[in-house]
Amino acid sequence: MSAGTVPADGPTPDDDAPDAADTDADDFAAAFGAGSGAAEGDDRRERDDQTEVDAPTQGNPDGSDDQGDDSPDDFAAAFQGDSGGASDDGDDGDLFDDDFADAFAGASGGGGAQMPGGGGGGGDQNFGFDLDGDTGAGDPGGDFEEEDFESDIPRIDVGIEGLDDMIQGGVPERSLMVAVGEAGTGKTTFGLQFLHEAIENGERAVFITLEESRERVVQSADEKGWNFSEHTANGDLAVVDIDPIEMANSLTSIRNELPRLVEEFGASRLVLDSVSLLEMMYDDQSTRRTEIYDFTKALKEAGVTTMLTSEASEDNSFASRYGVIEYLTDAVVVLRYIRPEDFRETRLAVEIQKIRDANHSRETKPYEITHQGISVYRQANIF
Repeated sequence: MSAGTVPADGPTPDDDAPDAADTDADDFAAAFGAGSGAAEGDDRRERDDQTEVDAPTQGNPDGSDDQGDDSPDDFAAAFQGDSGGASDDGDDGDLFDDDFADAFAGASGGGGAQMPGGGGGGGDQNFGFDLDGDTGAGDPGGDFEEEDFESDIPRIDVGIEGLDDMIQGGVPERSLMVAVGEAGTGKTTFGLQFLHEAIENGERAVFITLEESRERVVQSADEKGWNFSEHTANGDLAVVDIDPIEMANSLTSIRNELPRLVEEFGASRLVLDSVSLLEMMYDDQSTRRTEIYDFTKALKEAGVTTMLTSEASEDNSFASRYGVIEYLTDAVVVLRYIRPEDFRETRLAVEIQKIRDANHSRETKPYEITHQGISVYRQANIF
């Protein structure tokens, strides 16, 4: 197997080296401990042993007789608890079919009225869209109404001046966001500034980098006046650098450990820079999507507001490199270059593609990267 490539069915344990993945996971856990100054000791090992017992097994690599059929159930139980488990009643399939049919019957309003052309929904030909009203997401070229999205979900600011003005009411807590952009558009700075906002509010944060060393990340933030070196020493911030190959090979262990580590550290925000390096460890598209999907579920399980950075596609600056992560996240922010026809000046522009459960502007706005971070010019136009 070539370096940097993970088999489609995941890493295969070797009887001669049974603890390789566990060692990587321990190193990962130790990075959190280094950030907080706390040691886990025997309690951590007990929890790790319990995690290995409870965690799902991918692909049944050891050939044991009773894991093949149980793995999907174990995987679901790991994220949803026992509430979604199957009953011993043999009629569960019939009950599900009845509930499924009832759900469609209820959705039709009980009357089963047909639309012209055979569709359900009565005689309304708007097809479920409010064609005459406000869409609630802002007019692409006109004025944007400053109205908060009606929701009980707590909101947070991203921490970028101008961009927060484009998000009405803030990003829902525990959202999974991604910043997509070409090289030099400020994706890493975006993530650092996102964490700086949390620390300024007296919260804790985690930065996981697959590209830079821990020292380089801290230095970059210090140069912008965000004092990451002080915050890491005080235990407010954990900066973890990990090789993408090691992370891919230990991804099952890491995603099982991550929710507990984040909870024990007390972090409210997490950044992974960049998810593209993790994606490229998988040659098979189906395996890549499955592994990244499972990882994003673990991030949501961690209960933090998470930002991922992703390289843009070479062919489309509005899409991620592999075209996967934007479908797995709750919010997508695109950072890109604007090059006018006269080529006199290359500009940077930001736009929000989506934020679930939040109003936002769909305008494209210019921004700059300075020694103090990113600033979006909300009142300016790019053209």
